[in-house]
Amino acid sequence: MRIGGSLLLIAVGAILTFAVTAEVAGVDIAVVGWVLMVVGAIGLLITLAIMTRRRRTDVTYDPQGYGPGAGPGGAAPGRTTYREDRDPNLG
Repeated sequence: MRIGGSLLLIAVGAILTFAVTAEVAGVDIAVVGWVLMVVGAIGLLITLAIMTRRRRTDVTYDPQGYGPGAGPGGAAPGRTTYREDRDPNLG
């Protein structure tokens, strides 16, 4: 579940809790709404925690243009990107 899914659960839960007045036999719609909001909030917190731990790519300036990827068919001279070997975003 990502940020969009978490926000969707929170929104649907809020609608069920505060806006719906219909009654269903054996089901309390307000409780279902609260459960959806709590699950959405937990999912949002977990997603944000994972996103802050993710390693990012560092881009540095190399005026000589001799870094990895420099030269024909590589990165533009003067700009070199350094990546960690264990970067989860690499395919």
